[in-house]
Amino acid sequence: MRTDGMSGSAPVAETAGTAAPIPEVADPTAPALETVSLAAPVLEAAGLAAPVLEAAGLAAARGPRRVLENISLTLRAGEWTAIVGPNGAGKSTLLGLLAGLLRPAAGSIRLYGRPLQAWNLRARACQLAWLAQHGEAEGEIPVRDVVRIGRLPRHGLFGAITVEDENAVDSALAEMECSALAERRLDELSGGERQRVLLARALAVEAPILLLDEPTTHLDAPHQRTLIRSLRQRVRAGATAVTVLHDLTLALAADRLLVLADGCIQADGPPADQAVRRQLTKVFGDAFRIAGVDDGHELRWVVLPAL
Repeated sequence: MRTDGMSGSAPVAETAGTAAPIPEVADPTAPALETVSLAAPVLEAAGLAAPVLEAAGLAAARGPRRVLENISLTLRAGEWTAIVGPNGAGKSTLLGLLAGLLRPAAGSIRLYGRPLQAWNLRARACQLAWLAQHGEAEGEIPVRDVVRIGRLPRHGLFGAITVEDENAVDSALAEMECSALAERRLDELSGGERQRVLLARALAVEAPILLLDEPTTHLDAPHQRTLIRSLRQRVRAGATAVTVLHDLTLALAADRLLVLADGCIQADGPPADQAVRRQLTKVFGDAFRIAGVDDGHELRWVVLPAL
């Protein structure tokens, strides 16, 4: 064992602490529905996949208080990024900005090179699949209908559900191991079962970019493993995954860690980078250490609380 020596729906905007709708700005020259290939990342001269989502100089405020300041990052196809940090670091706010659900106080976001707010809302929803920290769906809705909501960007509010839509719903249910729940009502489910259904809804969008806020909430160990394997498989196929995680051992399985604290990026890089791991322990007050464990296939990083 190796250890490091060390002792986290309509778009809305926040203005002066209040929520206001973000107006849709449609590009009149763009088609009503745009698609970007999931499985064909474009390589740049540096050998990296082309940027899919870029943020420059982002800031966000809640009332008079800035919760994010000068955030710049580039997300690429074929990469899983885990956003981590202590409570109040701005993790969920950053994810909401990237999804276009919050308006930045400063800075800009570009999706495939175009300003995020210039995208038609339906087209944008086909590219960005979103899971909120606290799931929005509740009540006596059948599980299959909840997951079908994920297909709305594809066929529109009044469009007919197609065989392709039903296949996508079936596939998402199976991927999250909740096919057996399809005919049950959402209010009959446990917290973990409900979370898997909401994850299936996000996957049913078949978007190339997944923005998931605390996706492992209420999941037991086997279903946490199911989710992480699903993310890895989708990323290998060319998807971009961004997750906010409090389970740091799971976060350390990502390709990239984005460490936030005090509204700023404190570290950004692969978990294998010792400087990133050192900064991760620092922002949590050295409440744990990180150990490297060789499981026979790869070196994995695990968090050991300093009890």
